[in-house]
This record gives sequence, C-alpha cells and structure tokens, in this order.
Amino acid sequence: MKYKLKKGRVWEFLKDFSAINIGMAIYALGWAAFLLPYHITTGGMTGMFAILYYVTGFPVSYAILIANAILLLISFKPLGWKFVGKSAYAAFSLSFFLEIGRQMMTADDGTLIQIIGPGQDSMACVLGAILNGLGIGVVFLSGGSTGGWDIIAALVNKYKNISFGRALLCLDFLVIASCWPIFHDVRMVVFGYVTLVVYTYALDMLINSTRQDIQFIIFTNKPNEISQRIISETSHSVTSMNGEGFYSHQNIKVLITIVHKREAVTILRLIQETDPRAFVSQSRAEGVYGNGFKAIRA
Repeated sequence: MKYKLKKGRVWEFLKDFSAINIGMAIYALGWAAFLLPYHITTGGMTGMFAILYYVTGFPVSYAILIANAILLLISFKPLGWKFVGKSAYAAFSLSFFLEIGRQMMTADDGTLIQIIGPGQDSMACVLGAILNGLGIGVVFLSGGSTGGWDIIAALVNKYKNISFGRALLCLDFLVIASCWPIFHDVRMVVFGYVTLVVYTYALDMLINSTRQDIQFIIFTNKPNEISQRIISETSHSVTSMNGEGFYSHQNIKVLITIVHKREAVTILRLIQETDPRAFVSQSRAEGVYGNGFKAIRA
C-alpha cells in the first residue's frame, strides 16, 4: 500500500511538472511570436522586462532569470521552500522557452519576425494574450506558480493587509502605465490594457471550464426509474431525499446528482423520457471532488 501511494505521488509530481512545462511553452510562444515582435506589453514581470527589452535590447529571458533568482533568495525564509521551489522551476522553465522562442523568431538582421505581417498589431495583441492566458491557466491548474509578481504579491500579502489579487492588479497597472512616460505612445498603453483584459478572460475561461460540472435537483414521482437510468447511463450516483410540497402537503422524492457538463443533455433527456412531469433544477457546480470526479488535492 505504501509503495502504491508513493508511486502515485511520483506520477502526480511528473504530471504537474510536465504540465508546467507545457503551460510555460504556450505562454512563451505568445510573447515570442506575437507580443514582442509588435512591441506590445502587458502586466506582470514579463511585461516589465518587455519594456526593458524595447529600450535596451536586453533579452527578456535573462532579465526574468536574474530577477527571479534575487526575489527567491529574499523570499525563501518568509514564504517557505515549497513555494520557492515551484516558483524557481517555473522561472527557469519560462526563461528557457522564452530564449528558444526569441532565437526562432529572430531574423538574420537581428529583428524579430512579424509572422502575421506588418500592421497586424491588433491581431497580434489578441493572439498573444490568448496564448498567455491559456499557458498560465495550464500552470495554475497543475498547482504551479509563474514566479515574478507572484513572489512580490505573496510578500506584500504576508506583511501588509493587502490581498494577493489586489497586489497583483496594482503591479500590472503600474507596469502598463509606465509605457507612457518612457515611450510617450498611447498605442502601447491601450494595447497593454487590452492584452491584460483578454489574457485574464482566457485564463478564467480555461480554469472555470475545467471545474464546471452540473448539479441536478429532481422532484419526481418516479425516483427509482430515474435513479436507475442515471446510474446505468452515466456511471454517476444519486442521492435521494424525502420532500413534501408546502402547498399540497403531498410527499415527493427529491433526487440530487452531479454529472460532467457534457452529460447534462443526457440527464435532461432521460428525465423527460421517464417522468415528463418532473420538476428539475439545473445549476453549475464548480470544483467537484471525489469518486467519479477530480481527486482532492491539497
């Protein structure tokens, strides 16, 4: 039993770090292929060092590696080795993929290739932001951290009464706003905020879509038939409770079941076929854990 437990943990560990690599590769692709070639920035430490790159030409990957190394040394004692360990791996992975992407996208004259053509700033902004959001979403779902602002926000949250999310939001807005005094270019500021909005939306969509299951509450006079069909046709269980109509004072069975989002139509159809007079409530259930769903992970 102990061997199986350890083996399972090793497998989970490998899956998590593989997912972190995939997520960071997608995130780096968004920057190297779309944002950096079109001089677009956004929030976060990567956005800050993108501005540095536009001014000095210093590679973003090197700047991220150096800054994270300093921050991780400072935060090791107050934040603990687990947070620092994952953040260090994420920082190295991001720097690695960003450098590969930069080399692949660099033309013979040293400029970055605009793969969707010149003048396509809006499209580059949207595509880069979507890839950024999806990449970071994959990292978050695997329990990883991106390093960078996460470290600063965690330190601020530890010593000041400022929430983690609010600290990140303030830092992002400061980075994008700094484009104006440096470049005097309204375009960069506008595209920066657009990128931040699209990036956040893509991130939320990915995370929420993976956590959305459907909960059904069914009031029916045919509880046995419906329960048997749900169990046999979806492999999910059903909880049965006794109910009473307050107005009619009639006894009725109340069934509760949670299924995957893709199975919602199947549930509605079998209810309609079995008891067309059933009263059904359908709602989204985010973060369902246990048998038949995701395992509980601390």
